[in-house]
Order: sequence, then C-alpha cells, then structure tokens
Amino acid sequence: MTQYLTALWRNLNCSAAGDRAASSMAIGISDERIAWIAPQADLPAFERAPEFAEYDGAGAWVTPGLVECHTHLVFGGNRADEFGRRLAGASYEEIARAGGGIVSTVNATRAASEDALFAAAAGRLRCLIAEGVTAVEIKSGYGLDTQTEAKMLRVARRLGRELPVSVYTTFLGAHALPAEYRGRPDEYIELVCTDMLPTLAEQGLVDAVDAFCENIAFSVAQCERVFETAARLGLPVKLHAEQLSNIGATQLATRYGALSTDHLEHALEADVAAMRRAGTVAVLLPAAYYCLRETQPPPIDLFRRHGVPMAISTDCNPGTAPAVSPLLTMNMACTLFGLSIDEALLAYTRHAAQALGKSDLHGTLEAGRYADFVLWDVDSLAELVCWLGASPCRAVIRHGRIVHEAPGMRETGS
Repeated sequence: MTQYLTALWRNLNCSAAGDRAASSMAIGISDERIAWIAPQADLPAFERAPEFAEYDGAGAWVTPGLVECHTHLVFGGNRADEFGRRLAGASYEEIARAGGGIVSTVNATRAASEDALFAAAAGRLRCLIAEGVTAVEIKSGYGLDTQTEAKMLRVARRLGRELPVSVYTTFLGAHALPAEYRGRPDEYIELVCTDMLPTLAEQGLVDAVDAFCENIAFSVAQCERVFETAARLGLPVKLHAEQLSNIGATQLATRYGALSTDHLEHALEADVAAMRRAGTVAVLLPAAYYCLRETQPPPIDLFRRHGVPMAISTDCNPGTAPAVSPLLTMNMACTLFGLSIDEALLAYTRHAAQALGKSDLHGTLEAGRYADFVLWDVDSLAELVCWLGASPCRAVIRHGRIVHEAPGMRETGS
C-alpha cells in the first residue's frame, strides 16, 4: 500500500527516544503518526498527499510531546487561603482534619455546574499545552459521590474532545472521606466498590483507578478492596503512596502490578525493590513537596540503584500543588530532588507515558508513535530546565498538526 506523507519538518535538532542527535534532522508524518525520523539527507521517497505541508524547523530542538501523568485538573473553587495558613505554620494534616483540604474542594465541586468546571479546567489545561504537553491524565476524587464523580469524569472526557490533547481519566473515589460518611470509612469504601466504580466503568468514563493510601485518608486494607474491584473490572491501578508516612502502600500497589506509585517521600528500599519487580514507575511530584515545605525527599538514589523509572508531573490541584508549568516542575525536580537534566526530560516523556500505560502511543520520537512533539527555541536542552518564568516553546505538534505556536511560525512550502 502506498504511504502518503502529509507533513515534513526539516532542519531540526532532535531528541529521539531520549538520545540526542545531530542537527539537520527531519520528521515525516503520515496519518497522524511519525512515518520517518532521520537525517534529512536520507529522506526516503514518499507519495505526497494533496494537503502535504513542509515546515522549516530553523534549527529548533525537538522533544517528544510532554506527558502529564498525575493531575487533578477538574475541580471547583480554590484554596488559596490554605497557602496563608501553611505559611503561618499549619500542616497539611492539620488543615485536612479541620475540614479544609480535599473536603473543602469537594463542597465547591459538588456545587459547580459541568460547564463551569469545564471552563476553569480548560484554562489550566491550555497552560500545560502552551508548555508542550500533548497527553494528560486527569483524576476525579473531588466528588466523592457517584453523581459528582461522573460529572468530573465527563468534563475530563470533554476536555479531550475539545482541546488538542490526549486525555486519560483516572477514578479516584478513594481520595478522602466525605463529610456524610465521617466515622464510617468502611461503609464509604463499600459505596466506592459496589456502586461508584462499577457504574462509572460501565459508562466508559474510567481508564485507570487510583486511591490515597495514608493515615489521613484510607488504610491498606481499604485501598485493597478498591484494587480488587478494579481487577475484576479489568482496570489498571496506581496509588498515592508514602507521601506523609509509610503504612505499606507501595507494597500493596506492587502486589497488584500498579502502573505507578506517586509521591513516595517515605518509600523504603524494600518498596523500591518491589517496584522494580512489578515494573511500577515512580512518579515524583516536586510541586507538592515544595508547597508543603517537606524536608524528606523521595529516595532518588534508590530508584537509580534499582533501575526504577522516574516520571515527573505537576500534580496540578487547588491546594497542595497549584502548578500549571511543566518546565518549572522539571526545574524543581532537579533542584529539590537532584535529578539530572536527562533524567528530568525522560521523566516528562518516556517514563511519564509508561506511568500511564501508554508507551506504545506517547513519550518517544519513533516511527509508528503519534506525531506529538515540541519545537524549542533553545541552544541546548538544558535551557528547558534551568530558566524560570519563561517558556521557549516555539510550537506544539499533536497528531501531526500545529496546535500551539509562538508568533512568527510559518509553513515554508508544499
């Protein structure tokens, strides 16, 4: 069958699958996917579709599209007041136990209309896209009842339809205990397992299942009930684990072959070894670490020693990580956690796609993957990590089409 080239990008510096290559590279696109990537002098012969477009990259550096593998983008209200309370010395746990934190966002999200949630989340998502994001995970977890969880997940699906980004949805019903179930956590988990998760999965709203396993949230036994339900429904799992303490969350997650465990400040070597055996990705969330003014970082050296892939994400949420900048998040990961520049770039591309179970679609520049990539106006990729407050993003290409561009980007011919 004849392969038609629908777009060609020339004169690029490419970071392909994590490896750096020389300049004067080219990327050929056919049917929304990368057909070819190599020195442009070696460009093979393709039939050209009528709408064939050719672009001059003018020496820009190119990376795969960034992948946000842990966000809470859909929510109502805001919790800016908690920032001041933390500055005054209140801890995350104290704020949560006083009725703030997640529960306050639940109240605002329940009261918000679907259109209002969409409009607010779309603004945040556009910020991510403008810094190179082409795929994003969006969690529920601010509804804590079937109706509102469904509303959040419908909004997430709509974001994926109406904005130029691939959206993957995660059910996080076991995020916090709603006020109406105070003192009855087992009864709430029963609701999650027998009503919420099966109903939402049947409606096609759930790609994966998450839970918050922590002293201020749900126990290992309660989270295991959620994972058992996910397994029966054929859904992959991930887990908020070892953020504030170590209660055995990672050990639970790895027993169920979790795609990722996230936060991990209090993970032990036995946890890291279990992640390696299970193929579980460590998702680092430095913005939450920074905003909570934590002092114990995740065990980066143990992840390296055991060969556990590390991903990074903004953790965009209204309270503990009000962050919408992947580039700043990469800087935080390097500055606060000690990641190298190459580790940070892999963490936002290849390893982040792995944390979503989507390595076959996103995260690398390879023939057959979606043509999702970013052009950067930089002399070296180190500039993506070191600068604060400015984005050198020239253009974002998703499925072969320009979806965001800086002024002056133009097609050069066809």
